[in-house]
Formats: sequence, C-alpha cells, structure tokens
Amino acid sequence: MDRNENVNITLIGAGTIGLSFAAFHLAHLPSPSQLTIYDTRPDLARYIQETLPNFYSGKDISSTILKINVVSSLEDAVRNATIIQESGPENLDIKRKLWAQVEYHAPKDSLLWTSTSGIPASHQSRDMSDKTRLLVVHPYNPPHIMPLLELVPSPSTSDTVIQRTKAFWESHHRTPIHIKRETTGFVANRLAFALLREAIHLVSEGVVSVSELDKIVENSMGPRWAVAGPFKSYHAGGGAAGLEGFFGNIGQTVQNCWDDAGQVNVGEGWEKGVFDMAKDEYGTVDTEERDRITRRILQVIQEEKMGKVYGDVEPSSS
Repeated sequence: MDRNENVNITLIGAGTIGLSFAAFHLAHLPSPSQLTIYDTRPDLARYIQETLPNFYSGKDISSTILKINVVSSLEDAVRNATIIQESGPENLDIKRKLWAQVEYHAPKDSLLWTSTSGIPASHQSRDMSDKTRLLVVHPYNPPHIMPLLELVPSPSTSDTVIQRTKAFWESHHRTPIHIKRETTGFVANRLAFALLREAIHLVSEGVVSVSELDKIVENSMGPRWAVAGPFKSYHAGGGAAGLEGFFGNIGQTVQNCWDDAGQVNVGEGWEKGVFDMAKDEYGTVDTEERDRITRRILQVIQEEKMGKVYGDVEPSSS
C-alpha cells in the first residue's frame, strides 16, 4: 500500500492511543483520503476538539480537526473504510463482539487492525466468519511519535494482510516488525517489563531509590539502546570476537546477575513504597517535555543514520 494512495481510515476508540493514531494519520493522509473516528461516548465531537490538540504541543489545529469525520454509528464508520484500526478497552468480550460486527458491515478487502496491548488476535477473532483478516498492530506509546509497530498475527491471519499492513507503515517511515507467533505481551512490553521487574526489586531492596535508578538508565543503557539494541550493543562490547567474546569475558558475571534477579510479583507488598516514592519524586509527569525530547532524539538518530549533517555549527575539535 503506497503512502500516496487514497485511503479511508476508521479509528474505533478515542482514548489516548486512538487519538495519538489520529494525530499521526492526519499528518500523513493524502487528499482526498478520509479519517473517521467512532466512539460510544456521547460527547465525542467536543471531546476530540478539547483533547486532540494535546498531541500537537499547543499548536492551533482547528482546521485539522474539521477534516475528521465524527460518527456515532459503527455501521457508518466502517462502511467505506480501507483500514479499520481499533483501540478500545482491553476487554476480550467487547473486542470479540466488535470484530464480528465490523466484519459484517465493512468492505471485504479492508484491513482490520487491533491495537491491543495483550489480547491475541486468535482470541478476538473467534466470532468472525473469516479469521484470516484480523491482525494485532501494537504501537509503542505514543504512536504519533514512536516508530515501532508490532504486527502479531494469529495462526489464521493471512500473509497478504500482514504484507499489506507492513507496506503501509513502511511507506510512512515507521518500523513494523512481524512477530512470528503469538506470545504473552508481545515483545516490546516483555522486554520493558523485565527491566521494570528488576528495577522494582532493586528499589524495594533498598539498593537505590526510584530517581537514582531512573538516572542510571537515562545515563547508560537508555541512550545506548536508542542507537543499538542489546544484541548489537553487546556484540560491539565483545570487540573483534563479538557477542561470543563478550560472554567469554564476563559470561559468569552475566550468569550471576541472572541467578540473583529479583522475583517480585504484583500484590506482594512492595507497591505502596515504590508507588509513594515515584509520586513524591515526580508528581504528574510532563509528557509534553517527554514527547518533545523523544522527537528530537529520534530526529538526530535518523539524521545520523542517513549520513546527513544539519545546521551551520561544525562539531567541536575538543
């Protein structure tokens, strides 16, 4: 699917993820493509007018909002859609009923995407006649900024759906990754939650505070992993011998850390101390600052990888 191809995109669900996707699509839709938003909330049009500007850092987007087709009927929302992207509640019963209705009213060749964080497509599609059509397209929040989309098919999802979806996101300079089989939490969240679990263990054991642990990540693996993931990073860390050399050098230390990893579980009593520490340290996080800095980091990485130099200031020789 070419980025210049006219498409009619319908977003089901106008929560944080849904409106973040709306901000992305509005910036990339070629004319005369159409963006439609459907949600069951009775004040949908007013809610969009009040909330969507938050994704544009205070810019006046009144003319942009006028381009959105706001509807109160699911049938009207999907009737002429090329792409239908659902970002509703994480509730299996709701999603199963929804997709059966969408399938009945939508065009036979429209792409059906669910932005779920953890409910497999195979579970959601049980009431569908054609289970080959549904695909998980899981973003990394916020999707109007973060490039990653995890494409997680069910065993029934057709390869054509996967390839059409991948082509759409690649044509819009995003990074769609085909996850080969359904697994709990997919991949990005599994990696993030593994780090979160060890972070909670270290804080609850009194090794470091919440803010100290965040500073460690922000000043070490955070910037490094923005440039190279763990395999590439540690492959580089092994020098000429690569990843094998890395494990040859400090493999026992790695194993000792794995053996000593924290086994904290939700509901075991650590929550109040960690939650209170985070609240005292950060209060309400300024997500506009987070998004502004994240945009800049991604821009610099893209510029460097493309081999381009921007601006008039030459690098310092010191």
